[in-house]
Amino acid sequence: MELKPEMILLDQEYTNKEDAIRASGQLLVEAGCVEEGYVDAMIERNKLVSVYMGNFIAIPHGTDEAKHYVKKSGISVIQVPKGAQFGKDDTEDVAMVLFGIAGIENEHLDILQKIAIFCSDVENVVKLADAKTKEEVIGYLQEVE
Repeated sequence: MELKPEMILLDQEYTNKEDAIRASGQLLVEAGCVEEGYVDAMIERNKLVSVYMGNFIAIPHGTDEAKHYVKKSGISVIQVPKGAQFGKDDTEDVAMVLFGIAGIENEHLDILQKIAIFCSDVENVVKLADAKTKEEVIGYLQEVE
């Protein structure tokens, strides 16, 4: 599954995590990966278990009950240089890169694993957060293959 430029937003700002999650879900909707209901399931998932993963990244995805909204696997990437707060106001849970994910069966697990490996090095997250073009973001994430 390839990452397409229209699935990437650079230099975004969000006042809260719900707006950031909705934006990552909306990219999946616009690309025909999911139906609108999946976006609400992404918000619901974050209420159940935070989608913040550490190292300045969040991976919004839907609940298991929302699988029927998924039409095809997809991934969106949103760069938030000033960070979106995913914890309480006094915590360090700030996401500078969000990966919105929708997967059919287990297709997305492979992607998740690659993202996790790449982002386990915080320098790689900084590269993504500082990227100036969508092509640069795609280039970094293709290095993971």
